[in-house]
Amino acid sequence: MESISPFNEFIQVAGVIDRAELKLLMDCGVDFLGFPLRLPVNTEDLTELEASKIIRSLVLPHRAIVITYQNDARSIAEFMSFLGADIVQLHGDISFDQISRLKKMRPELIIIKSLVVGQHADDVLTDMVRVLSSVVDAFIMDTMDSKTGACGATGKLHDWGISRRLVEVSARPVILAGGLNPENVRDAILEVSPAGVDVHSGVEAASGRKDRYKVKTFVEEAKSAFAALRGQ
Repeated sequence: MESISPFNEFIQVAGVIDRAELKLLMDCGVDFLGFPLRLPVNTEDLTELEASKIIRSLVLPHRAIVITYQNDARSIAEFMSFLGADIVQLHGDISFDQISRLKKMRPELIIIKSLVVGQHADDVLTDMVRVLSSVVDAFIMDTMDSKTGACGATGKLHDWGISRRLVEVSARPVILAGGLNPENVRDAILEVSPAGVDVHSGVEAASGRKDRYKVKTFVEEAKSAFAALRGQ
């Protein structure tokens, strides 16, 4: 049985550190909670066992999204089973064949694939959208840091015009990420018309923990912009 897409005015906050932060995010109206795990460079915010316990405790409408750079279908499928999650965000250099294998192995999984502006030319990103649409459920736009070479989770903005063009050609929902914060998320949504938005460092305090006011304002601004797109 096919999964029902959750991508309608989607708002995700990534980087859940612990249960206290989880409660803060849920209290602020965040339904989609991102857990970056098995990363190539950065240290994870919490252990895999801690993440699994939190993920398995969630009750709808709250849902976990596992953010990973793994590129092997079997490893991803096994990891998702261990965590008890059914939405995975793939940021690694993973092939069409591996994503297709993952979809066949775990057809109930909802798969989001990153598209990193700056890592590939615009026409290549367009080709990726057209080719991968048959094996993924959504795309997420992110930004490459030209100085460090980091692809995604850089906290940097990219040309929203590129994202807007991909929204227009994509048969799948497109989520906007990269440098978003409470001050610019409304403008970003109105310019790009994405299916959803994702934020991580843009709602954090200097301590690295999520700031309640920033999260609440981000959610309010995003919902206001989505309502404006609907003409309400």
